[in-house]
Amino acid sequence: MSRNSLAWRLGLIVISLAPTLCRGDEARFRMPEYPDAPPPPPRSRAEVDALLAGDAASNPAPQNDDRPLRIVLVAGPKDHGQGEHDYPRWQQVWARHLPRVANTHVETAWEFPAAQQIDAADVLVFYQRGSWDDQRAAAIDPFLARGGGLVYIHWAVDGRGQQDEMAKRMGLSALGGSIKFRHGELNIDFSPAASHPVARNFQRVHWVDETYWQLAGDESQIDLIATSAEDGRPWPQFWTVQRGRGRVFVSIPGHYMWTFDDPAFRTLLFRGIAWAGRRPVDRFNELVRLDARLE
Repeated sequence: MSRNSLAWRLGLIVISLAPTLCRGDEARFRMPEYPDAPPPPPRSRAEVDALLAGDAASNPAPQNDDRPLRIVLVAGPKDHGQGEHDYPRWQQVWARHLPRVANTHVETAWEFPAAQQIDAADVLVFYQRGSWDDQRAAAIDPFLARGGGLVYIHWAVDGRGQQDEMAKRMGLSALGGSIKFRHGELNIDFSPAASHPVARNFQRVHWVDETYWQLAGDESQIDLIATSAEDGRPWPQFWTVQRGRGRVFVSIPGHYMWTFDDPAFRTLLFRGIAWAGRRPVDRFNELVRLDARLE
């Protein structure tokens, strides 16, 4: 059996261990459960069209873009209330969502990918309560060295006591209990990264979600994409870093599940995944509006 074949079978095993979706949700590409509160207003189609504009001129597809993009979606046990931090359901929905784009192969992993999955992957996407230790370092460092891509969403930035080591790989990391956070109305400023391909057409975007600030790490070593004003100064909420040949994209927002159905947030995450995998950032544009929260 080939390594890729074994990795695929492992992916099927781990997804079978995760909690199952409710009947009828299998055909949807929206998160099946929101908080017990009024969701934020949907985006207008005009706003989404403006965010997606310019893809052909700005991001011509390279000749080798027909290469398969191999993604592993990494989740863990849910650790918050209804419609919050629902890592298992995100994994199940996005494992159906992303492969709708041609030459996109998706596997899933529970807590951390198997060695065979890492060997075969182009991008590892973490949405879980984060962690860092020597075993993860031993797996992630060679992956970055060979040009692999990492995406960390929301509480995946937790280093659980090894935040300084985690920050060396991903730019900034959290020590639970020592950072600051705020739930509610967010006004995210993308002016620091007007020229970054992930931030194309973004200026200021409003969400109802959660910010973190006062993370460990050196802010001067990240490529800042967007900030939120907290405690009287702007703090990083989206950023990228490059570690050798490897690429890392980080999104602090991602607390509430309605955020994943917001087409503006989807645009950023899809671009971040594609950028981390060294593909054109508009690779997933056809998925932005699919079952999204649109007027």
